[in-house]
Amino acid sequence: MPDGRDRDGQGDRSRRRIVVFGDVIDDIVVVPNGPIRRDTDTPSSIQHRAGGSAANAASWLGDQGVPVDFVGRVAAEDVQRHGAILESFGVTPRLGGDSEHPTGTIVVLVDGNNRSMLTERGANAWLSADDVGDELLDAAAVVHFTGYSIYHSDDHAPMRRLFARAKERGVTVSVDPASAGSLTDFGVNEFLALVDGAGILLPNLEEGRVLTGLVDARDVAAALGERFPLVALTIGADGVLVAERGRELVTVPAVTSAVVDPTGAGDAFTAGFLASWLRGADAESAAAEGVKVAARAVGRVGGRPR
Repeated sequence: MPDGRDRDGQGDRSRRRIVVFGDVIDDIVVVPNGPIRRDTDTPSSIQHRAGGSAANAASWLGDQGVPVDFVGRVAAEDVQRHGAILESFGVTPRLGGDSEHPTGTIVVLVDGNNRSMLTERGANAWLSADDVGDELLDAAAVVHFTGYSIYHSDDHAPMRRLFARAKERGVTVSVDPASAGSLTDFGVNEFLALVDGAGILLPNLEEGRVLTGLVDARDVAAALGERFPLVALTIGADGVLVAERGRELVTVPAVTSAVVDPTGAGDAFTAGFLASWLRGADAESAAAEGVKVAARAVGRVGGRPR
């Protein structure tokens, strides 16, 4: 792993508000009734859902009663629609309206526990970390974002400023790498340098392997735990490995549930983990709550609570 460690990443948990910023998407979720046939029809279930990794996490947080602000960007004509959906989960929406670019859209092809995503980022590509105002950080305990807010931006100065502003205010920065493929394309060293100072890292095993170059889950978690104060590495059906600086690795078992659609499971885990951690739980208990929320998420179509 590249050199450099966070030394001051855990902020003030006495506050109770979380700021989430990043992607908000119109998902088109396709569940074929059998193998997709080329050049002809394949009967399928097709459902339209509001999505986006960051917006999903905010929705699950709001659903659990956490005061949460969501900062995002959609087409101007979609501000009211997406704002109302977020409000229905208890989220305070702070959406910018884009008069030139469409709301981001993803076609999600679901195949059992696997999914393939065809993505148009749309207005999300014009969201900046500078859109998270100081007044939001002043009231927050945590600011959370996903790797998608890094991978597709050419200007990383706003993100560096966000880390500096958060540190000045004692706000913990939480990061979900979000995509092993995008992480590889972006560059591991570049990503780690940019998120240096984060207090919480929430990768899955595939992302963790990319970040460390290691294969064994315990080795991956331990290596990431040397860099970040708190790491919760999700390992699918095997649960979660929690690496907290100065403590032994802890395994938290998964919760068994029937999988209808795995979309948003990681976002739900993030929300369950952060909600519990913010309320004073230790890292192991927070991870246990995270897997419970993730189990709820995979039992329904789409990445939101309902």
